[in-house]
Amino acid sequence: MLDKSIPFYNLILKCVRPPTLDIRMPPGFSLRPYQDGDGSSWAALEYAVGDFDSQDDAHAYFLRTYGRHAEALRRRCVIAISPDGRPVGSCIAWWDRRTDAFVPSLHWLVVDPDFQRNGLGRALCLEAMRIFRLAGEYPVYLHTQPWSYAAILLYADLGFRLQKTDTFAGYENQYEQGMQVLRTLLTPQQYDRLAACAE
Repeated sequence: MLDKSIPFYNLILKCVRPPTLDIRMPPGFSLRPYQDGDGSSWAALEYAVGDFDSQDDAHAYFLRTYGRHAEALRRRCVIAISPDGRPVGSCIAWWDRRTDAFVPSLHWLVVDPDFQRNGLGRALCLEAMRIFRLAGEYPVYLHTQPWSYAAILLYADLGFRLQKTDTFAGYENQYEQGMQVLRTLLTPQQYDRLAACAE
């Protein structure tokens, strides 16, 4: 569950080179493309981690944002499946506007709390980045916030860099404020690594 007592600031990351790392899944787990009806599972996952106040709110957001793009979802949304066949994670290789054009944008990496810390998030992110790479869509942007500090470390491992001024999708870049919060959440080594590669 996300700790929303952590102050919220917009953090923008960008990856200019696609990672070519192997995707390794925990035993019995698999990845598959989005299928019709997965929106409900996505909403349940996002509610379970605390991104939305209710599952209904999450599902309404999903329909509003992605519901008219079923074909694109089938190509660009990745679902992690547990050994018993349940959706337990997701990541979406999407787009957002930046000035007068659209740019690739990584959306909503989420893993069921019962299955976190076993490599599923990394696998989902790598598969979404593979979709961008095969389509020749780079650089890839993403938006996050300090309470997702564990994910920020994962993104950094995969080649994303915090942006000091760059932004997209109308977000105000709040790098300085966000880094002040991250300093209180990370080890000095983790913080220094993020700060050293910020652009």
